[in-house]
Amino acid sequence: MSDTPEPAQLRRFEEAMKNIPKLQREIFMAHRLDDSSYEEIARRTGLSVRQVERHMAEALYKLAKQLGGRKLSWWERWF
Repeated sequence: MSDTPEPAQLRRFEEAMKNIPKLQREIFMAHRLDDSSYEEIARRTGLSVRQVERHMAEALYKLAKQLGGRKLSWWERWF
């Protein structure tokens, strides 16, 4: 079994990432891809650690919903 995602899975993930707000996307990428801590992200963005945690939780919620096959409604994309 390979850790490399299938092309179709990767496209779905990229599409889902486009549908979340820019700040949430940047926080998600910094934490998951750059391995930055919430404290580091908070310092860089000027947010509190609690705000970074909230943005990360919202990003995960939205990504999970979209990858589960459900489109986000307009208000879910906005928040």
